[in-house]
Amino acid sequence: MSESKIQLFNHLKIHSQYSICEGAIKIDQLKEFSKDNKIRSLALCDTANLCGALEFADKLSKVGTQPIIGTQINFKFNEIIGLLPLYALNEEGYRKIIELSSFSYLKNDELSDPHLDFNELLNDNDGVALFSGTINGLFGQLFNKDKSEEIKDLYSKLKEKFKNNFYIEIQRHSDQNENSFEKFNLSKSLELKIPLIATNEVFYLSKDMHEAHDALICIKNKTYVNEKNRVSFSDQHYLKTDLEMTELFADLPEALENNYNFPYRCSFRPLFSKPILPNISSKKSGNADETLRRDSIEGLKEKFKKSFKVQDNDFSSNNDFLIYKDRLDHELDIIIEMKYASYFLIVSDYIKWAKNSDIPVGPGRGSGAGSLVAWCLSITDVDPIKFNLIFERFLNPDRISMPDFDIDFCEEKRDLVFEYLTKKYAESVAHIITFGKLKARMVIRDVGRVLGLAYGFVDSISKMIPFDPSRPQSLTECISGEPRLQKLINEDSKVKKLTDLSLKLEGLNRNVATHAAGVVIADKKLTEVVPLYKDSTADLLLPSTQFDMYSAENAGLIKFDFLGLKTLTVINNTQKLIRKKIKNFNIENINFDDQNVFDLLSSGKTVGLFQIESAGMREALVQMKPNHIEDIIALVALYRPGPMSNIPTYNDCKHGRQTPDYLHPLLEDILKPTYGVIIYQEQVMQIAQKLSGFTAGQADILRRAMGKKKRSELERQKQNFIAGAVKNGINKETAASIFLKIEPFAEYGFNKSHAAAYAIISYQTAFLKTYYPKEFIAASMTMDISNQNKLSEFYEELKRLNINIVRPDINEGYADFKTDDKKFYYALGGIKAVGYEAISNIVKERIKNGEFKSIIDFLNRVNPKDINKLQLEGLVKAGAFDNLNSNRQSLFNSIPNFIIKSKNIFENKSASQINLFGENENEEDEIITNIKDWKFEERLSKEFESVGFFISDHPLNQFKEIFDDYNIIDYQTFENTLDFKESNIAATLLKIQERKTAKGNSYAVLKLTDLTSVFELFIFSDTLNLNREILKEGSSFILSLVKSHSNDENRFKRINVQKITSLKDILNKPIDEVTFDLKSINELQEISKFLPNDGNTTIKINLRDKHSDFKFQLKNKRNIDRKTINLIRNKEISAKIN
Repeated sequence: MSESKIQLFNHLKIHSQYSICEGAIKIDQLKEFSKDNKIRSLALCDTANLCGALEFADKLSKVGTQPIIGTQINFKFNEIIGLLPLYALNEEGYRKIIELSSFSYLKNDELSDPHLDFNELLNDNDGVALFSGTINGLFGQLFNKDKSEEIKDLYSKLKEKFKNNFYIEIQRHSDQNENSFEKFNLSKSLELKIPLIATNEVFYLSKDMHEAHDALICIKNKTYVNEKNRVSFSDQHYLKTDLEMTELFADLPEALENNYNFPYRCSFRPLFSKPILPNISSKKSGNADETLRRDSIEGLKEKFKKSFKVQDNDFSSNNDFLIYKDRLDHELDIIIEMKYASYFLIVSDYIKWAKNSDIPVGPGRGSGAGSLVAWCLSITDVDPIKFNLIFERFLNPDRISMPDFDIDFCEEKRDLVFEYLTKKYAESVAHIITFGKLKARMVIRDVGRVLGLAYGFVDSISKMIPFDPSRPQSLTECISGEPRLQKLINEDSKVKKLTDLSLKLEGLNRNVATHAAGVVIADKKLTEVVPLYKDSTADLLLPSTQFDMYSAENAGLIKFDFLGLKTLTVINNTQKLIRKKIKNFNIENINFDDQNVFDLLSSGKTVGLFQIESAGMREALVQMKPNHIEDIIALVALYRPGPMSNIPTYNDCKHGRQTPDYLHPLLEDILKPTYGVIIYQEQVMQIAQKLSGFTAGQADILRRAMGKKKRSELERQKQNFIAGAVKNGINKETAASIFLKIEPFAEYGFNKSHAAAYAIISYQTAFLKTYYPKEFIAASMTMDISNQNKLSEFYEELKRLNINIVRPDINEGYADFKTDDKKFYYALGGIKAVGYEAISNIVKERIKNGEFKSIIDFLNRVNPKDINKLQLEGLVKAGAFDNLNSNRQSLFNSIPNFIIKSKNIFENKSASQINLFGENENEEDEIITNIKDWKFEERLSKEFESVGFFISDHPLNQFKEIFDDYNIIDYQTFENTLDFKESNIAATLLKIQERKTAKGNSYAVLKLTDLTSVFELFIFSDTLNLNREILKEGSSFILSLVKSHSNDENRFKRINVQKITSLKDILNKPIDEVTFDLKSINELQEISKFLPNDGNTTIKINLRDKHSDFKFQLKNKRNIDRKTINLIRNKEISAKIN
């Protein structure tokens, strides 16, 4: 072999990050590496999947590197499971390894790793190359178990089946037993005449990644770096140079030559595909296009009969029907031209099935709600003509990517829809895979664990990293924006090592999951198009594609979104509760012009209402005073960064304080519904159509160009816009001016179709809360039963509505939140650590056999399986046993006795043993510890631990005596009274969330409660850093607030926290000086009784009676605390702390 033939070594064992917690190479990094180093070819060989195949093939081919697609699959031989590498030599081989990879998951038992029987390799495998694998693979494991004869026999069978497509693989990483395995393989190669091939198992690009990769392997195997007996690799698993590899295998020229020639044998790479739309045409139902036209026309007629009360014989003469029919025909022509008929029919089919099966479905979502065909087929419940929605925003011939329908289903019943799809489409339907990443906080936790650092220490570091899904930050950004973390890194070598390794591993795939909402449906078996995956531990009916959403779409699959919207479940459950009183109630039949509903919305009392319950949204509603559904649609669209600044303009024009600017007389009818404010993407499209004669498709291209801000495309569109306007008789300067005005709106314009559909749900929840508040809140709280922050908001809302709440009570409560005509029952299942199933069983026992009369009666009647230590602790701390025994600490300390007693009772019953002496009257005293109850503060603290807020009393009640000293007012008074520009409030902290601004500055959101309400305040970096140590949940504070306004009209106020002081510290703080204002000598004699001892407080006295007016100060300082002052004040003597 000439020298030139060995100049390039081909790396055929690349492990990308899709080799979960094994490969540490991102494909984008590999692409850049290949480009910079002019790599001739690379082969992907991820472990147990083909997840990266399409992405790898596309990105590497773009930089001139030949991509070869391979994978490692587990095969089982005689109870030993191990990996073998397979490669696609051509398209047939690619389809075969897709099939084998898929079957390793789909045809596998639930207990083992994904694998196939070894005999699968002996079937028809044309187009596939097979390597013998590594020392850690199947044959390596057999070798380590001294199964030499078995290996020889299997090698012979594989040579016979694969011919020259089977290679014995030689690797030299200095891994354990690798050398002896090589000697064995060399001898078998000679003996059996099987070709050798040299490879290097590549897990990372550069050698300096070894230590971080070692930590990654520990993360995968749940081991520690300092463990001796664990999986580990040498530092030779990097992407070595040609020189390194040719020198390493210089003694095996055959292995190098076969490695060099292998890419020439591979003639295929997967390519992107145009959308493969399922075609559901059949002899029975006819052509899909014809079926779509027929069903759409029939659907339109049904809508007109129901909504417009038009009869069959009136259709041809009804003007509205003709307008709708004309729009319908227009949409149908586009849908059929774009071969989208089957897509619409598939979506319509499963939505109709869901509705007929009593599964709540949302009114629509996304741009699909702008389709009249979708409305006629019951895909959406939004009439696009009524709401002035544009079909071309969803589908038009100029669209680059195919749109999809996002459908919301009731969360509780969505699985039934998947069940239906499984039966209907069998092997042609699947979910879409997703990958959890080692993000900033996660990577710190994982690396900290494998390094053996203390959990509490790592936890404290991870909490310095802000968790804000709306604005995720890299670890580098987090470190640069957090001085505390920088200080630790500089001072502690362990923390430096932790962050150094974490920075190297950040962003890699951590685990595999399923995008449960995303489903693909193909026109053939999916294993003919994409590899499939199934998680045997997950309770999912459908498998998943091994390709993520982007690769699945690039492979030509069409995605159908089945989103779970819990609000639909809340609405459905509220209906069930209402129907106990009003049998025929149906949310679909409510009036959307009900002024009482708009009054509720205008009040801002919107806790629990879909999309409009945040503090900012409540304030916006109060300012807007909505009186029409269009106002809610507008607010949903406007309440986002950017367009939010237009809310005051909208409100002022709506209420006549400002004249709307319609830009041009021709645009008045487009902008009048939104008072001259461009809110929706559809308005931008309509302006282009009206002013410049754009087609709907052209207008959508303009809308997208404005949104993406590509200057060259935008300039081209601008010229088209101006030219079209000039043709319509508008002068060039005016047209250019209008374009400049609409451009910023288009950048953040909202999809009206989506806003309208979601505004309908918002209105539905508002209607339910207006007329059926108890039922609505009960359903809402049950839906959020494990979210105690949310429960606290609802609890305050119940108090505001003067609804009689029954606190957690073992004899009155239920597992869920319940209500009747008089009372609202707090759910026992809403208490922390109380299992829903267990408490349901306890409630069933109470309903069946009557209330529990005592603790002993309770223990006698419940199954020990339904009570454990944590569950009983939660119930006791929440006060659920108060009516049986009000001493919570006594019950809490007795829980071990309760558990033993319960088990004894159950065992005696099981053995049919009878207590011959009957019940012992003192039995309860024997098992309940005799101890004083918790003091007020501790009692409430324990209650907070179990319920998440304060339910029997409020911590502030213990501090009320000092409120006057600090001029405390409640938060609502401060917020709603214009005269108060600054004041002090007292509040207890329920929750604190630290976040970062766009510039990286720290701030925190404080969720607080005072004696009248629950509210949120923001504190910024200076105040946060000053008070971080005292801001503990459950603690009470005095907060000094200052009110400012964001504009001259005082339309939006901002409340700043100037100072935070611990109430406990104030209560315990020594008093420096106090002044008593006395009205008589008798009062002087009275206070003298409380001031006998010397101390550190200066005492000043003002004595005013009919005859005298004295001011003096006691010579000696006295010992006086707040408790003493409160006793004096109780005698109606004025005492002022200075």
